[in-house]
Amino acid sequence: MTSTSLRRINRYGLALAGLLAGASGCNRQQTAQVVQGDCRSVHGANVCTWGETTGRAVTAFGVTVPIAVIENAPADAPMVWPPAATATIPLPASIASATGFKVMTMYWEAHGHPPGAYLVPHFDFHFNTLSASDLAAIDCADVTKPAQAPAAYELPDVAIPQLGTLVGLCVPSMGMHAAPAAELKSSAFQKTMIVGYYKAKPIFVEPMIARATLLEKRNFTLDVPDVPNRPAGERYPTAFRADYDAATESYRLVFSLPAGAQ
Repeated sequence: MTSTSLRRINRYGLALAGLLAGASGCNRQQTAQVVQGDCRSVHGANVCTWGETTGRAVTAFGVTVPIAVIENAPADAPMVWPPAATATIPLPASIASATGFKVMTMYWEAHGHPPGAYLVPHFDFHFNTLSASDLAAIDCADVTKPAQAPAAYELPDVAIPQLGTLVGLCVPSMGMHAAPAAELKSSAFQKTMIVGYYKAKPIFVEPMIARATLLEKRNFTLDVPDVPNRPAGERYPTAFRADYDAATESYRLVFSLPAGAQ
């Protein structure tokens, strides 16, 4: 073999090594990193928020809920108005800054709540773009509904004995609740995605899930509607899934963000 041939082989080997190293570097950059948030004890187990990033992009956020939280939820609970949050848990600061979603408020509805489809024991997981203090200030005095709700969603006015009519199903410290129109006419639900509003602006997305559904310990997904007129700078998720991990005996409730969310 000539010296020229050897030089060509060496150059080829170096180029190939460079390509492989570059590909390896790209793969490292594309590995998802978990950003841990805060935890709160609920029914004897820790519920924790978190986010995921790939490179500099935020790709997901959510909460981990041990199955013990679901199993240990009390079968009876006093009816209070407004409902008291079971837990209020901030999302990681970097995730809040990138998406606008600041805090998760969790509610255990031992008896369900009106309208009729939701009168089964269930959990509410509100992912809010308002701070905890701003949520606490919601008194439902402003009855302005958004100019446009998500497609096939409604903001119902619901009459509650001794409370009057909740315009747009507005609940103090939460806001108005937009639900799938077809579901509002059903007899009972298993799982759904709610979109929240106050002062005509979207302020939360909420997977609302029946206790019986969570006790099945199965993965599932929910459609996330496109939310019109989102405030500038807030990045709403486009997909939701609940992943059950038998090894850790917990659910990961995951909101996925569109590609390019920073």
